[in-house]
Amino acid sequence: MRRYAELNPEELDKAWSEKSPAIIAWGALEWHGPHLPLGLDGIVAEHFATKLAESTNGVLLPACWMPITTLPHPSSLQIRTDAMRSILDDLLEGLYSSGARVACIVTGHYAQGHEIEMYEAAIRAMERHQNYRVLAATPLELLGDDDLLDHAARWETAQLQAIQPELVHLEKLPEELKPRRCAVLGEDPRKANAKEGQEVLDRALKTWTEWLETIVATPDQSFLKEFYNNRRKSYSKYVRTYYMESWEQALHDWWLTMDR
Repeated sequence: MRRYAELNPEELDKAWSEKSPAIIAWGALEWHGPHLPLGLDGIVAEHFATKLAESTNGVLLPACWMPITTLPHPSSLQIRTDAMRSILDDLLEGLYSSGARVACIVTGHYAQGHEIEMYEAAIRAMERHQNYRVLAATPLELLGDDDLLDHAARWETAQLQAIQPELVHLEKLPEELKPRRCAVLGEDPRKANAKEGQEVLDRALKTWTEWLETIVATPDQSFLKEFYNNRRKSYSKYVRTYYMESWEQALHDWWLTMDR
């Protein structure tokens, strides 16, 4: 596996000439309740991105830990939406200028606004360059089952049990799982186990690898644009209900409805 930070310019040019995808993990430092670490999103994203780079002969970039719209909590860190837009635009443009023609952003952070901004940055990059293909998604998103995209619940917990089980402390969970108390949005994390976490990660890696083989083989962007259009539709109810001025305001208003 090749790491961008360890390559010299000649080696990087060779990687791009071989149509290697650029792969970036995108993490977050966000409250995931008493049972999971603040860096879960980045830990999972970095693990998955590394495996993806290995399976596709990709070029792995250092991870970026700059999310928007993390859950309200003193331990959660985030940047402004306009800052993340600038980072995404500059990063994707820089990769294209360096010679990359396929780029992947693997985001471990599942928030609606954060994901939509990722989709839109990918589309902007592809509209600037007709031979550029940018895939931005969460590790499990390509499996087509949104029940897997939970927060601090069964599936996030299972993935971390498979990757770093020593960081999971289910015994710290209260008996009643209210989101504003324990951050759990989805099935009871006590249902999780490492075996199912590994199985779902393996399925996701196989799917991402197959997608990338198709994306690398053709400069056609329509497949990716259709994917983003469908994903934005899946969040349309959230957008209609909560988005008035900004993703930050939408997240705030949505969070106030929890535990009611």
